[in-house]
Amino acid sequence: MNAKPMPSSASGSRSATASNNPGVISTGNGARIEQRTLVLPPGAIDPALDGAAIAKLNNLPAYDSAVFKGRDEELRALAAVPSTGTGVVAQSVRGLGGMGKSTLVLHHARAFLAAGGGPVWWIDAETEAGIVAGLAGLATALNPVHAALPLEEGAEWALLWLQGRSDWLVVFDNAEDPADLASYLGRLTTGQVVITTRRDLPWHNYAAPLCLDTLTPDAAMAVLEGITGRTRADDTAFEELVEELGCLPLALQQAGAYLAQTRTSASNYLTELRQDPVGILATTPPGDAQQRTVLQVWSVTLKAVEVADPHAVRLLRILAHMAPDPLLRSVLDTALPTRRAVDHALGVLAAYSMITLTDSTVTTHRLVQSVIRITTPLSPAAPTRRQRLVHRLLRRPLVAPSAPLTTALALLLDATPPGSPAEVKRWPIWHSLLPHFQAVMAYHSDDSRDIGLATALGETAVYLRSRGQAPLTLSLEERALAIAEAELGPNHPATALRLGNLAATLSELGRHSEALPLAERALAITETALGPDHPATAVRLNNLAATLSDLGRHSEALPLAKRALAITETALGPDHPTTALRLDNLAQTLSELGRHSEALPLAERALAITETALGPDHPDTAVRLGNLAQTLSESGRHSEALPLAKRALAITETALGPDHPDTAVRLGNLAGTLSELGRHSEALPLAKRALAITETALGPDHPATAVRLGNLAATLSDLGRHSEALPLKERALAITETALGPDHPDTALRLDNLAATLSDLGRHSEALPLKERALAITETALGPNHPDTALRLGNFAGTLSDLGRHNEALPLAKRALAITETALGPDHPTTALRLGNFAGTLSDLGRHNEALPLAKRALAITETALGPDHPDTAVRLGNIAATLSKLARHEEALPLRKRALDITETALGPHHPTTAVRLGNIAATLSKLARHEEALPLAEQALAITEATLGPDHPDTALRLNNLADIHRQLGQGCNGEEP
Repeated sequence: MNAKPMPSSASGSRSATASNNPGVISTGNGARIEQRTLVLPPGAIDPALDGAAIAKLNNLPAYDSAVFKGRDEELRALAAVPSTGTGVVAQSVRGLGGMGKSTLVLHHARAFLAAGGGPVWWIDAETEAGIVAGLAGLATALNPVHAALPLEEGAEWALLWLQGRSDWLVVFDNAEDPADLASYLGRLTTGQVVITTRRDLPWHNYAAPLCLDTLTPDAAMAVLEGITGRTRADDTAFEELVEELGCLPLALQQAGAYLAQTRTSASNYLTELRQDPVGILATTPPGDAQQRTVLQVWSVTLKAVEVADPHAVRLLRILAHMAPDPLLRSVLDTALPTRRAVDHALGVLAAYSMITLTDSTVTTHRLVQSVIRITTPLSPAAPTRRQRLVHRLLRRPLVAPSAPLTTALALLLDATPPGSPAEVKRWPIWHSLLPHFQAVMAYHSDDSRDIGLATALGETAVYLRSRGQAPLTLSLEERALAIAEAELGPNHPATALRLGNLAATLSELGRHSEALPLAERALAITETALGPDHPATAVRLNNLAATLSDLGRHSEALPLAKRALAITETALGPDHPTTALRLDNLAQTLSELGRHSEALPLAERALAITETALGPDHPDTAVRLGNLAQTLSESGRHSEALPLAKRALAITETALGPDHPDTAVRLGNLAGTLSELGRHSEALPLAKRALAITETALGPDHPATAVRLGNLAATLSDLGRHSEALPLKERALAITETALGPDHPDTALRLDNLAATLSDLGRHSEALPLKERALAITETALGPNHPDTALRLGNFAGTLSDLGRHNEALPLAKRALAITETALGPDHPTTALRLGNFAGTLSDLGRHNEALPLAKRALAITETALGPDHPDTAVRLGNIAATLSKLARHEEALPLRKRALDITETALGPHHPTTAVRLGNIAATLSKLARHEEALPLAEQALAITEATLGPDHPDTALRLNNLADIHRQLGQGCNGEEP
């Protein structure tokens, strides 16, 4: 857990402003944003293939049979569909399951490709998720680096790419719901779209229907003859068999494959078919005799498969519980006693056309899966007498096989890579396993108590959360908890783990109040079950402390963080890396309480432990360096923080690579430190690179991308480029609102940041409703007494003051002060900030005598908490001086102004923009005292610094020119520069 910077104070009488927070944009206490990224190389947005290769690109499956008869008219109809962007929406192919819709369209697609059309892309459209995955697959095929993008982003990229060209064909196969395609069809009008569906739904509202019927008897006979290599003259039962099969193409294909493989006569096949009717089925669609016939055919085929290899049937039953997506063959390596047995069984299934097999994947048709699942016994068959005898003779225990669904789940869990699914390097495997995990989880009954299912649910939730899909994880975590609690009991340590994970998900969704009782219960269970001194208890204490801090209850979090450290240090030793982690967490909590001087030695010790235990070049050492740099920055020691931030970046870049997600974090932190030192021009390229890394790795719609956008926008604003910052902040808000919801605290943060930029542009009326909404969200999500609520109140009050509505601003500023003082204490630096803001509002109302003691108290608090040489102390001195000047007490104001300059110049350097502010303030005070000759060189120096650091076109440069012109006028000398 990284330490976070405090928001800085604003000088003058306006609203509080937030400083750059290295790594994330945060204007209040307690904001936590987890960032993980994977970097793709430049050019990832462009196809990796040339024009000729693109035209040939396809993912068409192999023909399920070399024989294809009786569909000439339908093929001509499909060939007539335009593919050059005439605005035709799509062509749908509709019919009952087994009618050969997919086979028909596959032949059309092959012909389309052979005629020069392309690319041709085949998409499993049974679910909306399958559609997204299929479109994302096209993006990956065009350029493999897109495999690292979130699925939604990959799909969007593919859609935009297709819109830019014509003569392509996209097939949405086995579509189930017109609504799933509604948002895509209107956008795919520059090529040809074909939809296959077995659902009798109003597809005509979306696409022109082509209703597919059974084959004619002659065509059906030709299919059967072509597959078997026999004629009706050779086997007189062919005609009767064709009739029994209802001329259904899929049934004909399966029957022909069986006859050809086994050399069985059609008469014998027909007899078995009639002897084993629908009794093998659990259910059949009402009135759908043809669907029933298909299932009969598969029952006969399965008997032949079982004779050829009993293992093949068991393997098929396992596959029936996976998704109809390609499954890595390696997942099945342990499904049977030996790998050789697995390969043989797969070969048998492929020979009977029950699966599609490649050297790396196995795919089972959804209809086959449905049939197999229906006909699979709920419990494994009892061992035969012969099996029992063999095992007895071999003196081996007879282990009953597990149910196929249980086996499928176990195989998937075994196939997951070691380590957390959140780690970027594990994403490719998880991407391929995800649809199968989702299928297995869906096939388990709601009342399942399989503890392996709980593990799968939890691990899948972690993966989805890391891919920016936190809202999808809540139901998974809730179900995992329910299973653990039912199976292991409410007081089991595993139940505590599930409670902790659910609490973490709720916190990520901004629902900290709901997370709190879960984190508390997780701690109680762990402490009772494992003892008060167990390392797992320390983990729970740490998590509970984090949740309390999220709620702004840092004083309550502090003793928990201390106890977590004590337990860890006792159990693992004072020099263990986990002890360093606990030290870092405690340091952060102390910093949240404004106790930076106490936090600093803890952060230093955490670094020393990590560096000794793991080495000076370990990525964790870089983390500790970064956290120590932040603590130094919070103490106003930015110059000391800078080399640490640079070293942290160098270590990370060397150890993990220049495009690693953690490198982006380090870049952001270094950019923040440079900005604190007023070196915004140097910070800008670092912030841009951090954004590029994040956007490439996680996609343009990930919450972490919004963080990077906000950081870049802040740097642009520091350079006075508010117009460029505005669209970045607007986009950051849109991303956050879509990803996390309109009521998430991070959405409030983005609203507040956007409003600040609008105010920088003088658009205070537009800023006001955004700040008002930000306040409402924060108050609802975090409560009326949270420090972030106080921050929003203060910002809202500042905008009201900008609009001259000081009377309305006053009670808000007063309430912000009361909340902060109660939550953080009367001596916290943020309390000083609120006092300063309240005093400023009183001064705006002309109540300077009331403002003065508040400004003095703010100085006393800041000086005690942060030291006499902290930049914030200079801010407080400047505020008192400003109030004294408004009371015409310029002689008293002058030494305060000078001391503020000395502090700023020492802490931030003689060329920092804030140093220019201090120089300008002294010059103004001297002018008030009619000491214009002394004021002139200071005003000139302030202008030179501002122009050098912020540029000749920055608003602050204009202000300095104006101030200098005023002094020249007072001296009666004029001014060479134009007045703004």
